[in-house]
Amino acid sequence: MNIEKVGIVGCGQMGSSIALLCAQAGFPTIVTEPSEELLNKGIKSVYSVLARNISRGRLLKRDEDTVHANLRGTTRIEDFSDCDLVIEAIIEDIEEKKKVFTQLDKICPPHTILASDTSSLSITDMGTAAKRPEKVLGLHFFYPVVAMTLLEIVTTILTSDETIKASKHFGESLGKSIIIAQDEPGFIVNRLVTPFLLDAIRLLESGVTSREDIDTSMVLGLNHPMGPLRLSDFIGLDTLFLVTQAIYEQLLDEKFAPPKILKRMVAAGHLGRKSGKGFYEYT
Repeated sequence: MNIEKVGIVGCGQMGSSIALLCAQAGFPTIVTEPSEELLNKGIKSVYSVLARNISRGRLLKRDEDTVHANLRGTTRIEDFSDCDLVIEAIIEDIEEKKKVFTQLDKICPPHTILASDTSSLSITDMGTAAKRPEKVLGLHFFYPVVAMTLLEIVTTILTSDETIKASKHFGESLGKSIIIAQDEPGFIVNRLVTPFLLDAIRLLESGVTSREDIDTSMVLGLNHPMGPLRLSDFIGLDTLFLVTQAIYEQLLDEKFAPPKILKRMVAAGHLGRKSGKGFYEYT
């Protein structure tokens, strides 16, 4: 099957970035939020990210016209009835995601692929909320979506070969390099990187060294582009907490247990770059 029209459920940090990428690549793209206020905020974010990427040379000025022509917002999820692919990009809460999949299953035609941008939750569980498990899979993008070239496709034992093939072709048309993961906790990337980030946080918590020296050790010692504490701020400490908690609950492996300091920072609203303060302060 060919994917020609794309729907995005959620226009937050990830949803708005995915919507921008799809619209810029030439796909008619519709994005939804439950209220006009949230929708307007999300659409504003799309154009803010667009302007930033044009100023940095990642996109061209002509891409602005392409995005304006292809992107539309709505508060009615019923408007997804003619989409070939719908990507869910809401909060990392399995019950909320299952509600979305149930709604989409009733609204979308039988050929529509239903995907989630989740970074840790079970795609199989989401698929049980729809009567088309062969059409369900994960499309895990990485932030910043325009700059990061990786797309992690997550399949279940019920995902059809046709769905995987169509999704892979879609990802490649966005300029992404594809990796395929089975539906296991954390998939590939977060299964590997989460213990690394948590160990850095625990090292800081123990008082062994400073945040700057932890990050410098990885940037200069291992040639990482960004240290683990600054990367955690960039991801969002609330997002990191939800991801680690979800993996920990499934594996019961202590290396995935969120450190106390991470829990406290999230409770205090210190979420990283998005809130202006995390392990570092941002203006």
